[in-house]
Amino acid sequence: MSDVNEEFLRDQINELIRDEIQENINEFVEMKEEERKAGLGFNAADDYTDLKVNIPSQEIDKIIKEYKKIKKYRKSSLFTAKQLEQDP
Repeated sequence: MSDVNEEFLRDQINELIRDEIQENINEFVEMKEEERKAGLGFNAADDYTDLKVNIPSQEIDKIIKEYKKIKKYRKSSLFTAKQLEQDP
């Protein structure tokens, strides 16, 4: 895979991870707001204002490696044969 394609893939994976993390953060904040409105817990307003997440590049590399493996398999004749077997 060329460096440009790999960099593009890396960017897409990073974006997906950021989106997933942001969704979880939003759910957490909504839950904390509901608790605060209901009078549950003793959270100050500043308890969850800053959050930083670092994703190791080794994890991204593992995802890319697995993606390449799956993509290579899907291009193989074995995959095509299995697809033909499954179709009635």
